[in-house]
Amino acid sequence: MSADGLARAQLKMRDAGVPATAVDVFTRFYGLLESGRTGMIPEQEVDPLVDVPYLGDLEVDAAAGAQALAVTAVVKLNGGLGTSMGMDRAKSLLPVRGERTFLDLIAAQVLAAREATGARLPLVLMNSFRTREDSLAALAAYPELAVEGVPLDFVQNREPKLRVEDLSPVEWAADPSLEWCPPGHGDLYTALVASGALEALLAAGFRYAAVSNSDNLGATPDARIAGWFAASGAPFAAEVARRTPADRKGGHLVVRRADGRLVLRESAQTPAEDAGAAGDIGRHRFFNTNNLWLDLRALAAELERTGGVLDLPLIRNEKTVDPTDKTSPRVVQIESAMGAAIEVFDGAAVLEVDRSRFLPVKTTNDLLVLRSDVYETDAEHRLVARVGAPLVDLDPEFYATVAAFDARLGQVPSLVEASSLRVRGDWSFGAGVRVVGDGVLAAEGAPGQVPAGATVGPAGVGGADAV
Repeated sequence: MSADGLARAQLKMRDAGVPATAVDVFTRFYGLLESGRTGMIPEQEVDPLVDVPYLGDLEVDAAAGAQALAVTAVVKLNGGLGTSMGMDRAKSLLPVRGERTFLDLIAAQVLAAREATGARLPLVLMNSFRTREDSLAALAAYPELAVEGVPLDFVQNREPKLRVEDLSPVEWAADPSLEWCPPGHGDLYTALVASGALEALLAAGFRYAAVSNSDNLGATPDARIAGWFAASGAPFAAEVARRTPADRKGGHLVVRRADGRLVLRESAQTPAEDAGAAGDIGRHRFFNTNNLWLDLRALAAELERTGGVLDLPLIRNEKTVDPTDKTSPRVVQIESAMGAAIEVFDGAAVLEVDRSRFLPVKTTNDLLVLRSDVYETDAEHRLVARVGAPLVDLDPEFYATVAAFDARLGQVPSLVEASSLRVRGDWSFGAGVRVVGDGVLAAEGAPGQVPAGATVGPAGVGGADAV
């Protein structure tokens, strides 16, 4: 181990007020990194996950479900800035349905579930130091969300980015904040205990936590899943869904041959030579939705046993210190995935759920579908698909950032009759545009304006009978 590099990183974290437990977790990962571990999971070491129970086939007693939901807290990962879409604030503050943001809809979903079930259902955000202030200000519009004894949020930890050459903490005078990175959402467990949030939840009488990403509006409070999880006696459970061709590159659960443990394999943990096998949706049929269920008592016991340092696998993520400057120094970010904790707990379980519980927004392609008439909002503020979501492929040169997207697609076209929409070149959309069937706008006509009321499709703008 590079004693100097590690000592400098530890000192930097302590000087910045990072909790001792988080420093210990970083130290463990640094040792793995120094020893050459990459976190790779070769195909030859795993078998596919099969025989997964399906929520739609389960019989869950309504009273048992209500009882389990009554002691469940909703935890939302809210540390993301949406940098891949050109944002510099919490992604959850992005409007997704009219003027309503992710956080607006999450708050409404939780409050509606409380009214329908009588459960206390606290909402707890895991913020980052970059998202906390704005997110809590937004939640101030919902004072009724507060639950006595339970914090509205806790803050995930941060750690130094490390120079590729010698694993020493990088220095970047142009913007010292870029010297730091989050440790991945596997930091959930460290941050829960180090912040005191875990202790507060247990003291307030909560037994379970339903954890999901704040950009996934499909992961609403569900008494049936809560009842299944409580009855299972499992310390940890992951919701999985059937993979489609669009999910070939996502994280998926496998079974480790050496010990039969369930293991999460992320794309970054798949060797290049195994990409084909990992992307075979007939072989590996289930992807990880990142909707997790935790038994808080079991988690507290495991964290106490390990001194707060769970035995999570390492993810080695190599980037530039300034993500927008590819000439800036190469760095290693030490990360872990919260779903990887499935291999830590004896008796961990999986449950297959419908795709409706997985509606993430990772790109402006996803954002367009979510803002469109493909979805409507029901009485409990859940997003309900009217039709199957079309495949959207917008030219990244002109639509990758939210600002560029809004400038061209401030008027959201109707997609309810669309099978797909592929846009190449710089096109802006007028009001009342419809996409029918397979809509294509080619670069040849760009920059251009799709007229108000026009149809994009085989017999419309961009099609065989283009106008």
